[in-house]
Amino acid sequence: MSKKNVILILSAVVMLVTAFIIKDTTSDAKSVKLAAVPMVDGERVPFVNAKGFELPTKLYFAGEKVPLEDPDVYERLDKELNVNVYFHSSTIFLIKKSNRWLDQMKGYLKEEGLPEDLAYIPLIESGFEHVVSPAGAAGYWQLMRTTGREFGLEVNDEVDERYHVEKSTQAAIKYLKKSYEKFGNWTNVVASYNIGMAGFGRRLKDQKVDSYYDLLLNEETKRYVFRAIAIKEILDDQQKYGFYLPESSLYYPEKLDSITVEKSIPNLVDFAIENGITYKTLKRYNPWLRKKTLTIKKAGQKYTILVPKSS
Repeated sequence: MSKKNVILILSAVVMLVTAFIIKDTTSDAKSVKLAAVPMVDGERVPFVNAKGFELPTKLYFAGEKVPLEDPDVYERLDKELNVNVYFHSSTIFLIKKSNRWLDQMKGYLKEEGLPEDLAYIPLIESGFEHVVSPAGAAGYWQLMRTTGREFGLEVNDEVDERYHVEKSTQAAIKYLKKSYEKFGNWTNVVASYNIGMAGFGRRLKDQKVDSYYDLLLNEETKRYVFRAIAIKEILDDQQKYGFYLPESSLYYPEKLDSITVEKSIPNLVDFAIENGITYKTLKRYNPWLRKKTLTIKKAGQKYTILVPKSS
């Protein structure tokens, strides 16, 4: 046999062995890949890093039934639920902050005889952050200056109690009670909180209906109540919707002391240092202080300033 023929035969053998190995390896890879593909209703489906969630068959918000039998209501709530489930960064921080504030808000509402679910209003309004809207609404409850003053808050250049958690909540409670007197159910009250009592009442009258669920509304108000319901559903059953936050990662209520102030403070920076904290820390716990001074304007007036317990 010539040298050339030997080389040809060896080449053919190598090619056959290589082809067999590749086929076997490919077969194994396919088996592994196939095993990783999930089964749905007895059939394998391509892997997708998402999961659809069905709504509960019955839902109540503020003690009132959500009419899920209405296809429009069902689909709007379905959208808000899935949007918020997959808006991971936002929803994670809503869960964290809710652990600090939600029970406190519910407590204030319960004391006044209001449904605890109304505590989801400041959660969807501000995410429990002291933000300011383009229209000028401020604080957790996103109150306008005129609304804050109307319901008993001090709002000026030096003191703005829309940023005071307890006082702004009490003002919001007064607003919600007044709204309930006007509309007679809490779902309408929540919707009117977004669009205003006058605007909501006008739309009910113009469209000759008496329920939020029957109104054609602007996009923001159209989604508003449904977002509150969706966030409540997610927070009530976090693991069902894929949120596994360790307790150590949640935000908890902080231990604070109070200082009663009955005389003007010419410099809050100095006041903070005298009390063993920084001005930054003072502002963290008292965001309603808007300037570096605090003036007592009339006899008997006083303020309560919060500081960390360790100070």
